[in-house]
Amino acid sequence: MARNTQVAADHNAPPITQQLAQFVATHPSRGWSDAVDHEAHRTFMNWVGCAVGAAGHESAEAALGAVGALQPAPQATVLGRRDRVDMASAALVNGITSHTFDFDDTHLKTIIHPAGPVASALLALAEHTGASGRQLIDALVLGIDVSCRIGNVMYPDHYDRGWHITGSTGTLGAAAGCARLLGLDAQRTQMALGIAASQPVGMREQFGTMTKPFHPGGAARAGLMSALLARSGFTASPKAIEAPRGMVQTISTKCDWREATDELGQRFEISFNTYKPFACGIVIHPSIDACAQLRAQGVTPEQVERIELKVHSLVLELTGKKTPADGLQAKFSVYHGCAAGLTFGRAGEDEFSDEIVNRPDMVALRAKVVATVDNSIDEASADVTAILTDGRRVHVFVEHAIGSLQNPMSDAQLEGKFHGLADQVLGADATARLIQACWQTGGAADLRALARLAVPA
Repeated sequence: MARNTQVAADHNAPPITQQLAQFVATHPSRGWSDAVDHEAHRTFMNWVGCAVGAAGHESAEAALGAVGALQPAPQATVLGRRDRVDMASAALVNGITSHTFDFDDTHLKTIIHPAGPVASALLALAEHTGASGRQLIDALVLGIDVSCRIGNVMYPDHYDRGWHITGSTGTLGAAAGCARLLGLDAQRTQMALGIAASQPVGMREQFGTMTKPFHPGGAARAGLMSALLARSGFTASPKAIEAPRGMVQTISTKCDWREATDELGQRFEISFNTYKPFACGIVIHPSIDACAQLRAQGVTPEQVERIELKVHSLVLELTGKKTPADGLQAKFSVYHGCAAGLTFGRAGEDEFSDEIVNRPDMVALRAKVVATVDNSIDEASADVTAILTDGRRVHVFVEHAIGSLQNPMSDAQLEGKFHGLADQVLGADATARLIQACWQTGGAADLRALARLAVPA
């Protein structure tokens, strides 16, 4: 007997899986503007820096310990380390490290971190197959387009249900990118997308733990394997994304199919990618920016009696941890973000170390932050007032934080961020060479030389 369903299925959805597969397989190389191509290089460089920077983190050690038990063949590089593993495991570990510091790129419309799943799968595959840098950049643009377009179809309902949208859509993006890199035709690309559609990864319950960065890593590995399976003739439903019991309708009640194909091949979602100046959840950035501006105006933690913070409800929903116990939890604490911004004028990975998070002055300053919800304020804004012990009030309103589309990080700032992440792993001179190689990715004969630059001497 048929069971009642809460939402009626859409049996007339357009053939999204087929249309996206045709697009990925046949869109011409570099078939976009110079601005899109430059954004792809910015995305790739930012991803490399994040992955290298977190190479020594305990989550990377744990992941490699598990991977090592499988006795993987040395096919691809783990960025920032001397380890070489099979390409699926490299996709997994590099995906983990690229997201460990919560410092990676963000597609603001969906809060997807698109490079983690897609670039992690692509570099591992490209290193093994000898693909050119041009092929990788093409595949990166197209893979990110697929993941973000499907994110547009489902967001915010899918995210509100508790899915970590980076992992769930990342499987599709990684599969699409790898299918392109392997040169699969439209039919096999459709199968790769179909296989990936059965493997959405990640629940928001895991935020603040090592499993959150596992999501882009798991998505990278799943997408890569989907493309390899499709290349070998493995089959899937040709409408696995859009069918009534396919991926989208199973995990979201919002199914805006137009978002998948409107201006397909003309508007590229990578154009809307942003890069974080602060190593934490993106919704904290306006509050950090505001507190850093207070510091620049001469306000010191010792002068503060109270910090009144007004933010959109989503900010406290996602980052409302008042008493984080460690660095991972602090990345989801707008209270710690405010304290770091005022104390240091920045919030890089060092400011989210366990030591800093538990420092008595930081604990005391967090307690002085009083956050209230004001939904007249945009999710990407913050209203901060410092009430000082002498009775003065210093007010800052941030409409668009640094790192937003309206106030983006410059190329030079991205390079500075990269140095801040990678110098301690590779050394400053080696990091500079790696940055240069990232900028030149599109012209590289293959990616093996770049991968070697990302290994400590």
